[in-house]
Amino acid sequence: MQNKPNILYIMCDQFRYDCIASLGNSKISTPNIDRLVHRGVTFTNAYSPCPVCVPARYIVRTGRDPHTTCCFSNARPAALDGQPAGMEERCGPYLARFLSSQGYRTFGVGKFHTYPPKEELGYETHLHTEEVWGKPEHRLADAYGAFIAKHPAYSHIEQLQGERTEMYYMPQTSPFPADMTVEAFVASQVIELIKSPDPRPWFGFVSFIGPHPPFAPPIPFNRMYNPDRMDNPVSGDVATDHMDEHLPWMNRLIWADELNNFSARIAKSRYYGEISYIDGCIGKLLDAVEAMPDPDNVLICFFTDHGDHMGDHHSWQKESWFEQSAHIPFLVSWPARMKGGVRNGELVALTDLFAIASSAAGALDTRDGIDVLGMLAGTVEPRESLFTVYGEPGTPAFKFMVRKGDYKYIFFSNGGGRQLFNLRDDPNELNNLAETQPDVVKELHTLALSRANRPGLLAALEGGDFKTFPRTEYPRERINQMAYDLGVRDFSFLK
Repeated sequence: MQNKPNILYIMCDQFRYDCIASLGNSKISTPNIDRLVHRGVTFTNAYSPCPVCVPARYIVRTGRDPHTTCCFSNARPAALDGQPAGMEERCGPYLARFLSSQGYRTFGVGKFHTYPPKEELGYETHLHTEEVWGKPEHRLADAYGAFIAKHPAYSHIEQLQGERTEMYYMPQTSPFPADMTVEAFVASQVIELIKSPDPRPWFGFVSFIGPHPPFAPPIPFNRMYNPDRMDNPVSGDVATDHMDEHLPWMNRLIWADELNNFSARIAKSRYYGEISYIDGCIGKLLDAVEAMPDPDNVLICFFTDHGDHMGDHHSWQKESWFEQSAHIPFLVSWPARMKGGVRNGELVALTDLFAIASSAAGALDTRDGIDVLGMLAGTVEPRESLFTVYGEPGTPAFKFMVRKGDYKYIFFSNGGGRQLFNLRDDPNELNNLAETQPDVVKELHTLALSRANRPGLLAALEGGDFKTFPRTEYPRERINQMAYDLGVRDFSFLK
């Protein structure tokens, strides 16, 4: 057995924590993700430290929380509080570059969502397959875009993952057969890279675009799930659900503000179809690992950047601290070193992925995370609490979450609203306890203040507390996400 393990990170986009069959969802089929559940450890209290695409990806590749990456939303990150201007200057080398320095052959395939779009991330082999492009040359520079351009039968398709804009949460079917989608392309490229005869240990990063909307699974996955067997969304009092002004604003932005329970069940059936299709692609990756000479010495992590409300809490998309958005699947398996089929309830986060890989490579660097492998071995204490943030500090968009024990505490700068949920007694987060349990609120708010008093978050503070703004409703607007690279940016008639 080679000394250092091979490492495979499998990332999905917008994959809810409650969409794995073997973890309790009897209405979905995920036999290959179930293989990973049985192969290793499932962390049942895993979170995205900033539940939206770009910040979450910077967290994964740096091992740093948003106060260090200075990336608090999908806006372009910029240094704060005197920190160095460059991302790697303030965070340290990216994960792929770090592992290259430890003798690893590195490859990354899929969605990376960087600023700039073609940012060099340290992979020896790096194949981007992004969602949208701004110019024709961006499409042709994309690995999957270039692949489709070589197939005349499909090169006319404007949006390769399905139509967005008003169709964002509408049921669709992929314009491609199952063996021609971006997920199939990514899986096939990774399998070839796994099979490379290079004697070095390898680190592979696989980043699927799905099940991010639009939900357009290929045939036959488009008709795998009957909408009448899907559950309706779970929602509480709208004043509690929409205490976060970002949520009704987002609903309107992505054309989801008038979706009803019927629409939600149909959308969920296609969302589940996407997940089952991606599960099949993951199965091919696992088969390639199992065909290796020493498959037990392959460390595999499966995770996502964040979830999706899918109509729960009167909301769609992500960017909130509700469980549907911030709670994520997080599976770690390494049969040579750990038992399979284990559930672990300790608090973990995307920040910890850097330490998992660096520890396995023999050069532990925890950065802003914790040593999860050491925790599993009993040599490192688990987290007592988790503090996470979203939105530019010092603006109304800023909000944070503290998770400790059974409690989750949330604060919004816009209006100063506070939410407290007991996740053991109220897993659906329907009963806000902020007014009835002031001692818990005070404890967790004080803890948050101690965590926020550091570079990158100082603008969120004022007068010894978090800066608060009068509650303001954000302007309601729509976003058109069309084929920008082809010059299509709006509807063509009666705009």
